[in-house]
Amino acid sequence: MSRTSAPDSVRRLVDATPALQLAALLVLFVVTSLTIDGFLTRSSVYSALVLASFLGIAAAGQTIVILIGGIDLSVPALISAANLVSPMLSARGWGFGLVILFVLGTGTIVGAINGWTVRRVGVSPLIVTLATGAMVGGCALAWTKNGFAPGKVPAWLSSFSSPIGRTFGVGIPPVLVLWALIAIVLGVVLHRSVTGRHIYATGANQLAAQLAGVRTVRVWVGAFALSGAAAAAVGLLLTGFAGSATVGIGDSYLFTSLAAVLVGGTSLVGARGDYWRTVLGALILTLITTVLVGHGAGVATQEIIFGVLILLFVGLYGRDRRVRDRV
Repeated sequence: MSRTSAPDSVRRLVDATPALQLAALLVLFVVTSLTIDGFLTRSSVYSALVLASFLGIAAAGQTIVILIGGIDLSVPALISAANLVSPMLSARGWGFGLVILFVLGTGTIVGAINGWTVRRVGVSPLIVTLATGAMVGGCALAWTKNGFAPGKVPAWLSSFSSPIGRTFGVGIPPVLVLWALIAIVLGVVLHRSVTGRHIYATGANQLAAQLAGVRTVRVWVGAFALSGAAAAAVGLLLTGFAGSATVGIGDSYLFTSLAAVLVGGTSLVGARGDYWRTVLGALILTLITTVLVGHGAGVATQEIIFGVLILLFVGLYGRDRRVRDRV
């Protein structure tokens, strides 16, 4: 009896709690501290956390999209487009407040179109988001003359995204405060609100959710709109972090935004997981990247390892069938 019950108990623990992620995070932190000189300094830790915040915010909308059973491959294109367009508009005399509204609004609209097209037209989210991502990326490159986007980045945005930035005089980078607020809000919404129940119900069984009165079209549109807005916000933050526009700055988030969700323990089958798990996934991936870069590993090695992690965690958390396939 014990031989059969022990694996089941471990599996239930892994499914019900982020115990595996917390253990991995602790081990990685110890390994990074012991093998990377100077990692435990305040500046190094804040630098790692700031990088994790960009990934965590980019994966915020992706988490909600995956919880309802979708996937958003337009995230990297929206990040790159926001990064390219924002300094160009600023150089043309737009106030940066107006730039932020335009960029976030555009990301939200693109995301909403993705969600509406997937749910109402019935096209795979993989195809829809890949296509809109290509269109958004192409439009941004054409508008900025193949990525040449001169413009001055406001000092406050650079400070906001910097590891040495301060929040109301306190030595905590503002972007980390923003990430913490996003994590708290999404956590409360998912677990303590009607909206959260509708999201999980839609991901578990869309037909049953619709029969129960859930407006699933709105859920899909809202989830993808949030993903588009989050991606655009990361593009703006990266503009402040880098100090200028950079072609393709969002490309790496194609794998990492998805990997952060899956490594955190949110399942691709939908309705299993939450954003707090994604926060752990973002921290884990950032520490892995820190270790690899610190030991001279290139981008190719990083992508191979991220690919292996995706396969491992899909196998661990994605083996159960959807609820609608079991009833």
